[in-house]
Amino acid sequence: MIAYNPKDWFTFIFRLHKTDTIRKLFPMMIAIGIYSWLIAYLELNYLQLSQRDSVKNLTILHSLLGFVISMLLVFRTNTAYERWWEGRKLWGGLVNNSRNLAIKLHALLGDSEKAETVFFAKIIPLYAHVLKSHLQSETLRLSLDEAEHPELFVLLKAGHKPNKVASIMTARIYRLHRAGKIDGYELLSLSTEMAAFTDICGACERIKNTPIPYSYSAFIKKFIFFYVMTLPMGFVFSMGYYVIPVVIFIFYVLTSIEVIAEEIEDPFGIDNNDLPLEKIAGNIETHVREILL
Repeated sequence: MIAYNPKDWFTFIFRLHKTDTIRKLFPMMIAIGIYSWLIAYLELNYLQLSQRDSVKNLTILHSLLGFVISMLLVFRTNTAYERWWEGRKLWGGLVNNSRNLAIKLHALLGDSEKAETVFFAKIIPLYAHVLKSHLQSETLRLSLDEAEHPELFVLLKAGHKPNKVASIMTARIYRLHRAGKIDGYELLSLSTEMAAFTDICGACERIKNTPIPYSYSAFIKKFIFFYVMTLPMGFVFSMGYYVIPVVIFIFYVLTSIEVIAEEIEDPFGIDNNDLPLEKIAGNIETHVREILL
């Protein structure tokens, strides 16, 4: 994730960052420019369809479709950002839950059970690191795919690593209870914290392996493509060759919104705008060690 100053307008406007969509879309922008020039050249020099009233009505059609596509892109962007923000809240909850568990264990065990506190100082941060790797694995993304993926069978046999770590922590806590080092009420309090780990993992998995429905995503892409491809035909009559930069700019704006939504709808990836899971996991490790050691 990129740290920035939202008040620095000069940097935003005149600096091209490697995450800017213009870098990804530049080849397509060139192609759209050539296509727009070809339409303008044919119309102004050969076809001259501007004399027909039926053709002129294309401008009205584009105005109506422009409103529809703007509504679709607003919904698309809001949905993608909600997924990104929910992922951030879940990992914020993991940070707090790890701290709370460490604080309770330190209060219950103190310095008299040094071996136990050292164990939990290692295993609690391990859960965050394992969960990060789990969410970034290809097997999780394809787990709900309707198509078969036999090549992933060996990886799937390895099991659910976050659940394994949570099971080890839970077993250790119950062993402390059986040894009389924590009573039933303290066990109940710790069990609440342990259950939260699995709840957070399940919610993250829901975001990861349930993308935006395919038909919806495909429709928006096709809509943008056909809308942009017909723009030169609708505006060349009134704008001439000036239609070329106008169509390129409209294509850049509409497509950039879709590209940004695609990037942030999976907040657990490795793109520049995804959540800094490695940094968050590192902070959990630092905080837990400060509490327990």
